[in-house]
Amino acid sequence: MPVSEAEFRERALRWRALFALHAGQHFALYLEDSIEFAAVLLAAWDARKTIWLSADTLTTSISALTLSVDGFIGAFPAECQPLLPDEALPLSEVSWNELDANLIGLVVHTSGSTGVAQAIPKKLAQLASEVATLEQLFGARLGQAEIIATVSHQHIYGLLFKLLWPLASGRALHAWSLQYPEQLVEVLACRRCVLISSPAHLKRLPTHLSWSGTPAAIFSSGGSLAAEVSQATAALLGSTPIEIFGSSETGGVAWRVRSDGEVWSVMPQVEWRIAADSLLELKSPHLLTADWLLTADCVQAVQMGGFLLQGRADRIVKIEEKRVSLQLVEHTLLSSPLVSEAKLLLCQEDQAHSQRQYLAAVLVLSATGQELLSAHGRLALNEALKQVLQHRVEAIAVPRKWRYVEQLPMDSQGKVTQVLLQNLFIATSPATLLHPACQVLQQEATRASLQVCWPKNSRYFPGHFPGFPILPGVAQVDWAIQIGRQLFSLPTNFTAIHALKFQHVILPDQPVELLLTLDVQKKSLNFSYSSAGRQHSSGRIMFTDSCG
Repeated sequence: MPVSEAEFRERALRWRALFALHAGQHFALYLEDSIEFAAVLLAAWDARKTIWLSADTLTTSISALTLSVDGFIGAFPAECQPLLPDEALPLSEVSWNELDANLIGLVVHTSGSTGVAQAIPKKLAQLASEVATLEQLFGARLGQAEIIATVSHQHIYGLLFKLLWPLASGRALHAWSLQYPEQLVEVLACRRCVLISSPAHLKRLPTHLSWSGTPAAIFSSGGSLAAEVSQATAALLGSTPIEIFGSSETGGVAWRVRSDGEVWSVMPQVEWRIAADSLLELKSPHLLTADWLLTADCVQAVQMGGFLLQGRADRIVKIEEKRVSLQLVEHTLLSSPLVSEAKLLLCQEDQAHSQRQYLAAVLVLSATGQELLSAHGRLALNEALKQVLQHRVEAIAVPRKWRYVEQLPMDSQGKVTQVLLQNLFIATSPATLLHPACQVLQQEATRASLQVCWPKNSRYFPGHFPGFPILPGVAQVDWAIQIGRQLFSLPTNFTAIHALKFQHVILPDQPVELLLTLDVQKKSLNFSYSSAGRQHSSGRIMFTDSCG
């Protein structure tokens, strides 16, 4: 249903009235509905409040936010006591103010793709400058096309492109992100749209669907878009993606269209220079201060006034006092015909009191690599890859652990984060492929939360369903019981399940939070699986001590 400007203003006024009642300055916000999210955001800024964004509502994220915010708004668990506007409050007493350009209106977090996520404050002036730059560069190309997205506004890229830019320019925006290609096909067939996406989504567009309708523009950010993916997207949708280079800290820096070449064109008002070790240094209205900011991006200047990206310098780790470039090891592995994608991470020995560190590799195999794995097994493949690294990197840089996946694990922004990679090495019972990786996040006498991830090679997925594997509901219930028995003293016999709901599917290699709550008096175990603010399943499992 379309939302009119009058309806939107009324929603924003409701939230403005709520903020007027709270003395707190900082509020965490998580809402999947972009229109309601925008109403909260504008109301908060009018009330001179600062909004903190989180990529998910997992226990670890909430625990970190609790140290910084005065309240929670949106799809947070009930124990966070999310705030809601009073629908009965008269709005005649609420008025709008002029926004303060110097207000720290937003705190976003880095993706965690190169390490621990960091909080980045943003002034309203920074956000306004970015929106103005986008309109200057691309506004004429977009016209009045509607804005659709496969990415979330909980990250700065989605927030700017999917929400703030269309709001400022008067373009219609769709409230919900498109989760499935079939949804995208349907919308493009009947509407003139701009697609806000990411490499993770674009490289998985299925060719067998009946694509029709060409987007006015396609934007991609959040990672490098391979040339072949750019070409395939153009062939499928009729438009070559516009790539945006930037980060949570720097804001937008440059852009390119791959069909025009590899060079990145710098955005208006962004000054740049090359510092020592080929590092990119920036001065920009998109930054928090007017000072030069040294980045970890290595660049090479070209005659046309732009630059070529040469990788990052911050992926240097020390192992036994020796510097190791993760990027160099990855590139060496990618030189092998056995490998199509590679990610390296630094791990620590899991033995008690051991501080020894080592490298681990997560690889997507090529067809040749898959053939070797099928014919000769993991040990032969491991040895073949070690041979690739031999004499090209130091022995200390050869990975000690290997994981082979069909696709790299990604979050809702299409980012391959360190946490998701580490989850692949969390072992509970290596004796069986039925077992998920499981990590206890918090445990009390009758309550526990865990991060659980079923790998793609788990025996639960084959046949359920061909071409689109999902975790069976019976497996979700079974593991809630199994883990519950490990953590709590449950009665002996299962009797029934009440209030069982399956709302969203769980995919292979998708980390989810399992929340377990034991009711001793009722002899029941409540469970829920969730991720990124979305409930996957829940239910109440009943037990008895009797055999009858």
